[in-house]
Amino acid sequence: MANITLSLQDDLLKKSRQYARKHNTSLNALIKDLITKQVQANQTENNIEEFIRLAEKANVSSKGKKRWTRNDLYDV
Repeated sequence: MANITLSLQDDLLKKSRQYARKHNTSLNALIKDLITKQVQANQTENNIEEFIRLAEKANVSSKGKKRWTRNDLYDV
């Protein structure tokens, strides 16, 4: 696992350590969790954009004349 170096203002570092302590975690774990959540949110956003792009490219519509029955949708 790689290490990184961050530069924070002293006041922000102090408040960050207090926040981490209050939430029973380390500053390292807090930062790792925040970065992970941000990256995952970005990936979800990219996946949604890709889905929309592919759906538009497929050139199909759900507004057709076909009416589905329960038997059509499920193995009954």
